[in-house]
Amino acid sequence: MTMSMKDKICIVTGAASGIGKAIATRYVADGAKVAIADLDLEKANETARELTEKGPGEAMGVKMDVTSEEQVNAGTDAVVKAWGGVDVLVANAGIQIVHKVEDFPFDEWKKLLSIHLDGAFLTTKAAIPHMKKRGGGAVIYMGSVHSKEASALKAPYVTAKHGLLGLARVVSKEGGEYGVRANVICPGFVKTPLVEKQIPEQAKDLGISEEEVVNKIMLGDTVDQEFTTVEDVAELAWVFAAFPTNALTGQSVVVSHGWYMN
Repeated sequence: MTMSMKDKICIVTGAASGIGKAIATRYVADGAKVAIADLDLEKANETARELTEKGPGEAMGVKMDVTSEEQVNAGTDAVVKAWGGVDVLVANAGIQIVHKVEDFPFDEWKKLLSIHLDGAFLTTKAAIPHMKKRGGGAVIYMGSVHSKEASALKAPYVTAKHGLLGLARVVSKEGGEYGVRANVICPGFVKTPLVEKQIPEQAKDLGISEEEVVNKIMLGDTVDQEFTTVEDVAELAWVFAAFPTNALTGQSVVVSHGWYMN
């Protein structure tokens, strides 16, 4: 079995920075063509230039608000026009907002669910017809240990990440005969700006020190008190994208230094 990303056409959402950028970097390094789909077009273009210079693959920037069906469809169409199709979708765009359930503003609940779930749905809906035309493809959702577990203060995030498991399983069932696979990556705490931002917020909400948030809340259940890296996550995203058969579909894999084991 040969696993390669050479010439695969990929869309990665939220790819101008963080985990999304690491995944795009890994794909381009293996010869893929990657659309850096992001709210911030300037940053997306900058990332695309940087990755294309490194090669051997190439990248392009695409403006995409994943909660807008119009923008998702337009962005997908731009990729198809440029490169001829879609082989891989990584629905990675996400945000984090923390409050206790009784204090959670409904607008913020809806905003978070929309970015994580509506975004995954809309990008999948746009990509699947193009994957079918090419005889198959890989849909990859960015879940979380919170697809399996719960933490205080994260009601919509935990709800959304659980929901992605269900969506992946349905896409797997519907896509099987067309060679369209769907899987979920479930990272533990990854040291990204999203997580850095949570440390003081959680310290304030829980009335503990920032050090205690890191060592007890975030890394307390890992085997080695280590954060997962963006490169760890990108490597798994490469496996899901490069794996050539339906043998690996409808699955979720946790990368969390043993925080969650199943």
